[in-house]
Amino acid sequence: MDLSKISSAVFKYRSYIPIPFLLVMLVYNNPNIWSLIAGTVIMLAGEGLRLWGVSWAGSETRTTGTVGGTFLIISGPFGYVRNPLYVGNILIYSGLGIMSFAMFPVLQIIALAAFVIEYYLIVIEEEKYLAKTFGESYAEYIKNVNRFIPGFRKFEKKDVQQPPFNLNAGLRSERRTFQAIAFVWLTIILLYVFRIMS
Repeated sequence: MDLSKISSAVFKYRSYIPIPFLLVMLVYNNPNIWSLIAGTVIMLAGEGLRLWGVSWAGSETRTTGTVGGTFLIISGPFGYVRNPLYVGNILIYSGLGIMSFAMFPVLQIIALAAFVIEYYLIVIEEEKYLAKTFGESYAEYIKNVNRFIPGFRKFEKKDVQQPPFNLNAGLRSERRTFQAIAFVWLTIILLYVFRIMS
């Protein structure tokens, strides 16, 4: 089994992987006021982390063809965790799953495990590229910053060139994500309202 080919395929089609879980979540939804509140808070935390990261990393995070990148980003959330966008995604999916309360907690645990595997496969492919492209700087970075579990101490290295922080570009880049989240969030809210009114 060629793990590199699997990782490349997962990277290419990563936007479609959540769809089956979202469909199950909506079909078997069973929200309550507390699941809606807790899930919304977790979802917003995830999107906040994503927006922070994208405002540093720029539109390169939207590539779906092959792994790549112009900069070794260590600024903003990347100074605390190497993959803040993927951590943000996991928080968003977890928040929406908690909101829906569908098949709780079985669906949420299965989805969490699936996303951790998905992102691990993507990350090992990305890490090969980063190690080859950025050499010693990347080797030092991975010694000091975890893949998925944020640290409390920010990693800083002055001689690593960084792009500027650009919130407007981050907001533009996240437009599709905002739309998708808003659609699912509103659908869950409406399903809850219809249930309590019927």
